[in-house]
Amino acid sequence: MDSNQRRKSGINLPAGMSETSLRLNTGSGSPSPLIRTLSSPSPRTMSPRTISNLSASPSSKSTGACSDRFIPCRSSSRLHTFGLPDKPSPVKEGVAGASNNEAYTRLLRCELFGTDFGFSSPAGGTKGSSPVGSPNRNMLRFKTDSSGQNSPYSGSILGQDSGLGSESVTPPKPPRKVPKAPHKVLDAPSLQDDFYLNLVDWSSQNVLAVGLGSCVYLWTATTSKVTKLCDLGPNDGVCSVQWTREGSYISVGTSLGKVQVWDGTQCKKVRTMGGHQTRTGVLAWSSRILSSGSRDRNILQHDLRVPSDYISKLVGHKSEVATLTGHTMRVLYLAMSPDGQTIVTGAGDETLRFWNVFPSVKSPVCGLKWSHDDRELASGGNDNQLLVWNQHSAQPLLKLTEHTAAVKAIAWSPHQSNLLVSGGGTADRCIRFWNTANGNQLNHVDTGSQVCNLAWSKNVNELVSTHGYSQNQIMVWKYPTLSKVATLTGHTMRVLYLAMSPDGQTIVTGAGDETLRFWNVFPSVKSPAAVRDSGLWSLGRTQIR
Repeated sequence: MDSNQRRKSGINLPAGMSETSLRLNTGSGSPSPLIRTLSSPSPRTMSPRTISNLSASPSSKSTGACSDRFIPCRSSSRLHTFGLPDKPSPVKEGVAGASNNEAYTRLLRCELFGTDFGFSSPAGGTKGSSPVGSPNRNMLRFKTDSSGQNSPYSGSILGQDSGLGSESVTPPKPPRKVPKAPHKVLDAPSLQDDFYLNLVDWSSQNVLAVGLGSCVYLWTATTSKVTKLCDLGPNDGVCSVQWTREGSYISVGTSLGKVQVWDGTQCKKVRTMGGHQTRTGVLAWSSRILSSGSRDRNILQHDLRVPSDYISKLVGHKSEVATLTGHTMRVLYLAMSPDGQTIVTGAGDETLRFWNVFPSVKSPVCGLKWSHDDRELASGGNDNQLLVWNQHSAQPLLKLTEHTAAVKAIAWSPHQSNLLVSGGGTADRCIRFWNTANGNQLNHVDTGSQVCNLAWSKNVNELVSTHGYSQNQIMVWKYPTLSKVATLTGHTMRVLYLAMSPDGQTIVTGAGDETLRFWNVFPSVKSPAAVRDSGLWSLGRTQIR
């Protein structure tokens, strides 16, 4: 075809190609109405609109007929990411014919896949495709789009298809977010700053009990209603509170060594039991037995079905033993004060030294927790010991002495039997994990602060700890990795009290700054996503009495 013929047809065809080579046949003799040839009304450059003008045959003179189908823009369809095999037209005229075929191929690709795909790359090939004439073995196989940025979900560490595998790696699960601020704050006047007391507990019926001075107050979480349960009078005080597992009865330990049991729904006292010589600072319920610990170092087992005050006494915690030094010569003289608390010593160095070696406060039992199956009772004391008892033993089964300070924080795992966690005081600062089946220490972590309380989540395998000197923080830990999930701050004094809501999502903490703060720290059982505010309580600060 000469130049006049190409100008007459309106299409700039490469040399060596005829207009008839553009015709697509169906093989049935006559062309189908849906199969057209390209024509142009003018010898100027082609546009997408002119390509859509179709004719029934090369001899047709109609140039104004419109297409009976819609050809969408394929530039955004990303069809080029499918590795379609290239089948170039046969080369008939040597090098010139090959270059003309390549130009036609680029033109066809431009119309099918968009202008960006049809242009040649600086390397000389077509961008996004294989070199002309090279076989493509990835037939209909989706390839990684290399035009965009590296995806974090790519199968290769480099973000591109490395050829090592076509399957993408599941992205790592993002860490759970815990709100850093409490969603509720209650004023709690007269909340004591005493490490050896336990004045806050949350029942299974969603009622919070708080001991303030000589009174016990009940706060209903669903309605924010405050009820005064009892007043022990001016000569007594509340030292500990503990709900039964059913949440209907509450026990109260007093400064005079008594243990009272109250009906929480009717605010009526059921029974008073004695047996301790000094204040009762810690209580623990099993299914049938109420255990109480006191400053007198004894643990009493109470059974409400028995008329006696207690059915057994556990003695295992001992007083602290100390060695005192100061004299530079032999200590030859000794005397004791009338109250039996102070001694005076004299030596050849011509000095008298006074020592408070027998204080009225003995080493108290400050931690008590029954296991979830009611088989074992763990007790911690100011003698730095953690003891484990069973239901029928008069002597402890285990004596764990790795702590170097008082052991108040104790919790049993609800996810694994025989797994016990304990925390030490200011001189120890460690959380330790124990296997009570053999007495082995499984792991430990130094928290950097006095450990005041521990509670294990029943929804996930995590636990929360509250701390005193010197950081006064709240920490959430993942077990068994012991990685920190969150560190919460807000209290200005030691976080001495801790309780957990019935659904296991919210904790309440109390401190000597006379505030109770509510934190959403654990997810729900069904959804392990970040915990959101339940909306039961409005934000702000209210008073508990």
